[in-house]
Amino acid sequence: MNRNEDDYRVETDESGHLEREEKITESRNPASLELDCLNTGEIVKLMNQEDHRVAEAVAEVREELTELIDKIAVSISQGGRLFYVGAGTSGRIGVIDAVECGPTFSADPDQVVGILAGGEEAFFQAREGLEDEKVSGAARLARENLQPADTVIGIAASGETPYVIGALERAAEAGALTAALVCTRNSRLAEAADYRLEVIVGPEVLTGSTRLKAGTAQKMVLNIISTTVMVKLGKVYSNLMVDLKASNSKLKERSLKIFQEISDICSQEARQYLEKADYNLKQAVVMFERQCSRDKARELLAGSEGNLRKVID
Repeated sequence: MNRNEDDYRVETDESGHLEREEKITESRNPASLELDCLNTGEIVKLMNQEDHRVAEAVAEVREELTELIDKIAVSISQGGRLFYVGAGTSGRIGVIDAVECGPTFSADPDQVVGILAGGEEAFFQAREGLEDEKVSGAARLARENLQPADTVIGIAASGETPYVIGALERAAEAGALTAALVCTRNSRLAEAADYRLEVIVGPEVLTGSTRLKAGTAQKMVLNIISTTVMVKLGKVYSNLMVDLKASNSKLKERSLKIFQEISDICSQEARQYLEKADYNLKQAVVMFERQCSRDKARELLAGSEGNLRKVID
């Protein structure tokens, strides 16, 4: 891919070699040059206007996303795992998306995994220096005993974070599918990946603060990836999260409402079925719709690879 002056300014060193300088994620946004002179309403309006660019930028990678998601869904159905790897804001966004796959889709904790440079401590307290350790990124992924069925998505707005590059290179060595989620073109991270998700949101309102548009873009892309993968794995019926884990009273009430959305059943009876199924919503629905035991419901769901529609429609 040819270099684009919107992505970074290109200069040469004394020997005439090209150098990458001022990536778009670090460049100044002409629209916000007087940011400190604006009143509150003007700042809010400006940031809102800039945020409109994010969805448009994500739309530009729909083709790559579609192909990548199809491959991830197949690999997970065959026992593969999905890893998100990042540092700082990028890593935290990956961890958030991975963690939410548990309560939303009852995904096993090791099915979608978020890896943040610096570990759990870095989630709550910034430890930005760790992102410069390429060897640490490679070593962290080595501990996961990666297999060819696994997928590793490296997340870095600039695409130049050594920790993430090291992790992705280690994943490639293990034969895993790799993807780079970046907000610039021609980055080192993208060069190391099988799939390039280059979401070009432009310079930030606050120069270099990629927790803004870049972070929003990363969250949007990961939302699309995890949700669509889980839909393809049969964890959704219609637009209902039928594989949710009812681990608290709010989620138990949500399970009840979803049951009633799917089946013509009163609240009291629905609750009885859910209790018999230990609040496994899919099993409860099958028990009611097919008038069968819980063991038979398990058998029917297993035979349909967990796809509720195939059992009750």
